[in-house]
Amino acid sequence: MNTQKLEQILWSSVDNRKIFGASLCISKEDETFTTACGNMQSNPSYFIASITKLYITAVFLQWRSNAIIDLDDPICKYLSKEVTDKLHVHKGKDYSELITIRHLLSQTSGLPDYFEDKINGQSLLNRLTQGENLSWSFDDTIKWTKQMKPLFVPGARGKAHYSDTNFQLLGKIIENISKQNLEDVLNQLVYKVLNLKNTWLYLDPNDQRPASIYFNSTKMNASHALASFKADGGIVSTAAENMLFLKAFFEGKFFPIHYFEEMKNWNSVMFPLQYGLGIMRFKLPMFFSPFKPFPEFIGHSGLSGAFAFYVPSKKVFFTGTINQLASPSTSFKLMIKLLNNL
Repeated sequence: MNTQKLEQILWSSVDNRKIFGASLCISKEDETFTTACGNMQSNPSYFIASITKLYITAVFLQWRSNAIIDLDDPICKYLSKEVTDKLHVHKGKDYSELITIRHLLSQTSGLPDYFEDKINGQSLLNRLTQGENLSWSFDDTIKWTKQMKPLFVPGARGKAHYSDTNFQLLGKIIENISKQNLEDVLNQLVYKVLNLKNTWLYLDPNDQRPASIYFNSTKMNASHALASFKADGGIVSTAAENMLFLKAFFEGKFFPIHYFEEMKNWNSVMFPLQYGLGIMRFKLPMFFSPFKPFPEFIGHSGLSGAFAFYVPSKKVFFTGTINQLASPSTSFKLMIKLLNNL
C-alpha cells in the first residue's frame, strides 16, 4: 500500500465547509493502514450509525447456527401482542402475524421506517436536521409505525423497503429471548469475542466521547436521538475496531461462512444500494463504467457518513467515517478513489 498517497486522498476530502474530519482503516491481505485527519485526529471514536445493523445480524446468525432461533420464525413468537397487533395492515388486511425474522433482517417486511418516512408531512430525520434534540423509546417507534402505511405484503417478491423499524423490532427480540439488555448481549457475543475495548452502545446522552456529527457546517446537537437508536444505529466504535469486526463478520467468526450464499439475495432499496440478509451492497451499473466492470462493495453504510465495506474481487476492507449527515454519497466516492489507488 502507498500509505502516503492514501493519506493524501483522505486529507483532500476535508474541506472545512462540510467535511471537518475523517477516519479511515484499510486492510488488504496482511497489510492494515489506519489514519485520521482534521478534527478526527484527536478523537478516534465515532457513531457507526446503521453499520450497527451488521452487529445485530451477527447475533441472529450466531443464534441460528446454534438452533436458538429459525430465521423463518414469525416475530409474534418473540414479541408481545401489544407490539404486533395491527403492526402491518395493508389494504385492509392484517399481515402482522406473517412477518418473520428473515423479513426484518432483509428489509422485506414492508413496514414503514419510523425514522425517515413521514407523519403529517415531516420525518424524525427532518426534525433532527432542523435542530430538535429528540428522544424516543421502542414503544414510540411502534406507535409511529402503526400510524404509517405499510408499503407491501411481507416477503413480496422483488420488493424491499429500508426501514429502521425492522431493526428496532430485532433489538427487542434479542432482549426478549436473552432476558438481558441489548448492550449486554452485544458485549458477550461480539465485543468480548473480538476483545473490543472502544466499542459500545450509546445509551447516555451526556456521554461526550464520540466525535460530533455535522449537518452541512453545523455541529449537530442530537445526543438524545443518538441514545435512542440502539439496534438500528446506536453503536460507537473506531475505524480500527470496526475493521476487526468487519473482517470477523466476513471470515466466518460469528456464523458459518456458507450462510453468505443466501445472504446475497439482493433487492434494491435506494439507488445504487441493494439489501440482502442484514447486509448492504453497493455496485454501480455498467453504464457508469463501460470499459471496466465496477467492483461490488458488501457491508453497510451509515447516515452519518460512516462506512464498513468489503470488496471481494480486490480482497480489500474499508472502515471509517466522514461524520457528515448532509452528503451521503461522499463516503462512497472516497472509497472508490482509495480503491483506485491501492
